[in-house]
Amino acid sequence: MKLVASVRLLPSPEDSDLLRATLETCNAACDWLAGEAHRTKTSRQFDLHRLGYAELRARFGLAAQVAVRCVSKVADSLKAGDRKARRTFRRHAAQPFDERIFRFLPGQDAVSIWTLEGRRRIPFACGERQRAMLARAKGQVDLMLVRGKWLLAATCEVDDVPAYAPCDVRGVDLGIVNLAVDAQGRTFGGKEVERVRRRHHARRRALQRLGTRSARRALRRASGRQRRFQRHTNHTISKAIVAVAERDRAAIALEDLQGIRDRVQATRRQRARLHNWSFHELRNLIAYKAALRGVPIVLVDPRNTSRECACCGLIDKRNRPNRDSFQCIGCGVAAPADHNAARVIRARGRVVAPQGTTPGLLSVSPEESRLL
Repeated sequence: MKLVASVRLLPSPEDSDLLRATLETCNAACDWLAGEAHRTKTSRQFDLHRLGYAELRARFGLAAQVAVRCVSKVADSLKAGDRKARRTFRRHAAQPFDERIFRFLPGQDAVSIWTLEGRRRIPFACGERQRAMLARAKGQVDLMLVRGKWLLAATCEVDDVPAYAPCDVRGVDLGIVNLAVDAQGRTFGGKEVERVRRRHHARRRALQRLGTRSARRALRRASGRQRRFQRHTNHTISKAIVAVAERDRAAIALEDLQGIRDRVQATRRQRARLHNWSFHELRNLIAYKAALRGVPIVLVDPRNTSRECACCGLIDKRNRPNRDSFQCIGCGVAAPADHNAARVIRARGRVVAPQGTTPGLLSVSPEESRLL
């Protein structure tokens, strides 16, 4: 598994100015090359190298390998999105460095990095977890300037823990009002996330309408706050879900929500909530934390999980009198809708999850799963 370890550089004021000049020069070089690529309709990395390598070195004073990394950066940007649009690069956009122009100095908590004035030794600070991960760093790192702080993001290879044979399955229903509900009834509410989303949305609209220079500065300062809050919330939820499953030696069953935004019909007001909800991120966080702990993950068919009764298996849209409630018209069972859905997901997960001491064998038939 590949994880990213972030460390904070602690440069002197002189080195900080030099790093800033280096970053700005690299991005200016990338912006120039992107303009040439757009003008000549060039997109392949090999062709971009022939088009701009010599000019990047002569015009911007880049070292050979730095010029190669700039070409690669532009080529990668051209692979995503509309290829007809001209790519632009911010002055302080992240810049990749590989092992020829960057390295971690063993046992020194410092790095050696190329700048416009040659190599510089710069100390860094990180936690013990990040320090252990850096021993497995592979490939390039990204140099970033984030709100006045210098950061390095290093990709590290981390071994997956072998998945254990689960004794049971924990069904988890992901939602918008309640971000996650498990089959045992534990609820992770989304009211705080929705409150923050509405506050940021209202503030953005007010500042955009104002349109002054100070309003634009305020918009830049506020950029990313909602996303960071949502990501922190998702980290907290995923950590709690995986910890409980690991404690009980259980697998985690989730709905396969691939493409849900395209399948769901929503009103204009609901669309804002749906597209601001990072359910894919939450599922990915659960998956990667589970892999680090050896907790098996099971993806189940999401169809009718909200309409199926967890007790008798009856599927009918009349089982849902409203969003929050579930009442089966067959057996009469009543429960919170999200809790019932989590139990249905658990039952479906039990059908496909390897249980007990014989991984890979079905321990419960599809018919029996409706009674669980």
